[in-house]
Amino acid sequence: MNHSAKMAQALRLLLAFLAIGSCIASDNIDLWPMPKTVSHGTQKLYIKKDITMSMVGSTYSDEKSILKDAFQRMVDLITLNHVIDGINPTSMVLTCVNVVVHTPDDELNFGADESYNLTVPTTGDPLYAQIEAQTVFGALHGLQTFGQLCYFDFTSRLIELNSAPWIITDTPRFPYRGLLIDTARHYLPVKIIKGVIDAMTYSKLNVLHWHIVDEQSFPIEIPSYPKLWNGSYSYSERYTMSDAIDIVRYAERRGVNVLAEIDVPGHARSWGVGYPSLWPSDSCREPLDVSKNFTFEVIDGILSDFSKVFKFKFAHLGGDEVNTSCWTTTPHIEGWLNNNHMNVSDAYRDFVLRSQKIAISHGYDIINWEETFNNFGDKLDHKTVVHNWLGEDVAPKVVAAGLRCIVSNQDKWYLDHLDASWEGFYMNEPLKGINDTKQQQLVIGGEVCMWGEEIDASDIEQTIWPRAAAAAERLWTPAEKLANDTRLVTSRLARFRCLLNQRGVAAAPLAGYGRASPAEPGPCVRQ
Repeated sequence: MNHSAKMAQALRLLLAFLAIGSCIASDNIDLWPMPKTVSHGTQKLYIKKDITMSMVGSTYSDEKSILKDAFQRMVDLITLNHVIDGINPTSMVLTCVNVVVHTPDDELNFGADESYNLTVPTTGDPLYAQIEAQTVFGALHGLQTFGQLCYFDFTSRLIELNSAPWIITDTPRFPYRGLLIDTARHYLPVKIIKGVIDAMTYSKLNVLHWHIVDEQSFPIEIPSYPKLWNGSYSYSERYTMSDAIDIVRYAERRGVNVLAEIDVPGHARSWGVGYPSLWPSDSCREPLDVSKNFTFEVIDGILSDFSKVFKFKFAHLGGDEVNTSCWTTTPHIEGWLNNNHMNVSDAYRDFVLRSQKIAISHGYDIINWEETFNNFGDKLDHKTVVHNWLGEDVAPKVVAAGLRCIVSNQDKWYLDHLDASWEGFYMNEPLKGINDTKQQQLVIGGEVCMWGEEIDASDIEQTIWPRAAAAAERLWTPAEKLANDTRLVTSRLARFRCLLNQRGVAAAPLAGYGRASPAEPGPCVRQ
């Protein structure tokens, strides 16, 4: 973007603040994403320096310390690395957060109840906040919301909480709220992936779609076929199975599912570095060889190994952008096609359906990119979730056919499109064109996609945020509470972006497109 365009964007943002910033600030609801219902008062509370967590009335034992650790992380976040050296006042001091979880289970499953109620009263001795949730994962969201209510005050040198009492009830609009990362186009260190997971929790995203391998690189260890990761970029740009287990556990303890993807039969050239027989020929290295049982034995081995690590209900099998032309110019595949009375379209369908059966045998439901539906939707297994990415007209067709759908239309929700603004992310409606209530329920959610061709560890955060957070509110907040004019949320999202910065997340300014830089000196919220 040239300088004049940047200035125009900055001016637009400034005018939005001047127009509506004061009314937002006066209401003191700076939460992101906006909860289902919120009411508040006008009193100021102080947070005790050594605030504690209790679980009185909870049937959840927290044997894994999921809540205990989350509470400590929340306390660390609200200090924003300031030294809390003020003197605790004698009144209006919040001493404890009591968390009541009604179910003992802490296995993170798709569709887990993520609702919570948060109350912050102004009366009581001792004075304590309460989070009530059906599951520990709902309680985690409650802690995130509580943390956003707190801030460091430079006069008192204490953590304060304004506009009490607060009464918040909250539940997500969609069960699937995803973010894709791509470790095949550029390697992402484990620490970077964990940082992405942490930032996801701040805006209540709950699925990390890990596009692990692609044609350029196969960076993950597969014990069943140990030569596969010979296709990694280098010896050091790899993930062991223990790394994968660590990432999954890290995410699960924060309420984030990890969806693993292998993209077949296209996007798989790197597989043949370790096992050249997976290539149709040396001059035709993808799609994978459809004619050999060995191809499907390798897929079976990968998914078998994955099933021990990736416990999410779904596996993503790709299926997009399959150029079958070289199958017909490879003699042994051409012979196989003739013997089986197939053309290449039949073979593409056969490959996808056979891979689906393998995934189902390992306990997975399947997600496939939309090309599979566009080409042979009536043949897909009923457990298939169709991942829409090409255009916004596909989701209505998918749900009309009785299949589930995830929306990621590239014109709005692809983070690698640096000319896509946060306003476009916010206004993208997953249920557009779907009016039937039963069909709406088949849209399980949406996902923003951070494809990795032009990002790596150096710039991934500012490319993801704050645009992914804009989509997160669309996926979390009830439809009737979403703004129909982005100017009404600009101030609130700007404050959330600044909060991300304060928490160490390199979120880019709002006044620009993807990966924008500040246009001029000024306060954080005006960038």
